[in-house]
Amino acid sequence: MLDINKIREHKEEVKKALLKRMAAAKINLDEILEIDEKRKTLLLQSETLKAERNKFSKTKPDDETILNMKRIGEEIKVLDDKIRTVELELRDRISELPNIPADDVLAGGKENNKVLKTFGKKPSFKFEPKDHVELATSLDVIDYDRGVKMSGNGFWIYRDQGALLEWALLNYFIEFHRNNNYIFILPPFLLTEESAYTSGHLPKFRDDLYWTQDKLCLNATSEMMLGNYHRDEVLDEKLLPLKYYAYSACFRREAGSYRKEERGMIRGHQFNKIEMFQFTKPQDSWAAFDELTKNAEALVDGLGLHFQTVQLAAGDASAAMAKTIDIEVWIPSMGIYKEVSSVSNALDYQARRGNIRYKNSLTGKNEFVSTLNASGLATSRLVPAILEQFQNQDGSVDIPKALQKFCGFAKLENLK
Repeated sequence: MLDINKIREHKEEVKKALLKRMAAAKINLDEILEIDEKRKTLLLQSETLKAERNKFSKTKPDDETILNMKRIGEEIKVLDDKIRTVELELRDRISELPNIPADDVLAGGKENNKVLKTFGKKPSFKFEPKDHVELATSLDVIDYDRGVKMSGNGFWIYRDQGALLEWALLNYFIEFHRNNNYIFILPPFLLTEESAYTSGHLPKFRDDLYWTQDKLCLNATSEMMLGNYHRDEVLDEKLLPLKYYAYSACFRREAGSYRKEERGMIRGHQFNKIEMFQFTKPQDSWAAFDELTKNAEALVDGLGLHFQTVQLAAGDASAAMAKTIDIEVWIPSMGIYKEVSSVSNALDYQARRGNIRYKNSLTGKNEFVSTLNASGLATSRLVPAILEQFQNQDGSVDIPKALQKFCGFAKLENLK
């Protein structure tokens, strides 16, 4: 959520920044400021009446005083009801606005994404390489057909060595984050509407989430849970930055159109992920952003995969984020890179929604923290990348050395 004071005091600057990711017709700052002025007027009227009531309360009550106090009390109740309504309207209207992009973030959509770095070499083959669906099926490590039979399109089943490979990836990530002194969290997978609001998924992305009959949603990413871990708290400045990582299965209704570039495990309704998250003081957030980016790069690099890092243009980044860098792994059969981690800085956008603050020792005031997150990592595109990049002519696949101690084998091969 944006700061109403910033909108009020720097309206044109905010509008110019939002134009990087929004059409001018959808930017409603004047309407928001009108609602805010209405709120302030009602507050002043209510406070004036309360002051008058307090004055009467100090006098000896007579019939006229009692009647006046009753009248004032009724007027205050009406005003306070109006204030609550206006404040909810103001919150809803501000909540519709995305975060202000960082200064170095380019305007526009995917066409303006910028490749920052490339790691390793694209694999070349002296034979006709297979795609990950064919490899996974021939090696009997992923069961696509029974996944669809069991749960519908967009689901699959890891089996035998495929399940062990998936779990090895998760253990590899966990060991990395543990060695970096991040705190491990195993959160619930169901969240309240307030939690989804704090993370920035509501109100705009309600239809992308799975909802239960109890009005709880299945998490789309562990970021949702971690971002709510300190909701409505004032954090000890001495403890900042707070660094967490969490495992969760992730669930998303929107799962693509099953085109060629989304087949197999590239895009699905359920996948496993380890998420990194930091709560920092505002002045420390960009150093934390660099740290999270390096962590995500190191994890992919440690697998020996070819990949690139890309800075997203404003319109391609999540609405809650001021800046995002994607780590994208190469999928040979598709001839394209696919994201396995998004590193994002929300600044105080999520903290305002979740009322997450710290007591500034210099000012003595409670101030909003900055929140940052990064996949560390998601597995559903790493498995296809490993299968395709490390495949051999005989149909076997070499396992990255970093994973071998966790899965117990150095190669996937058809043992039938």
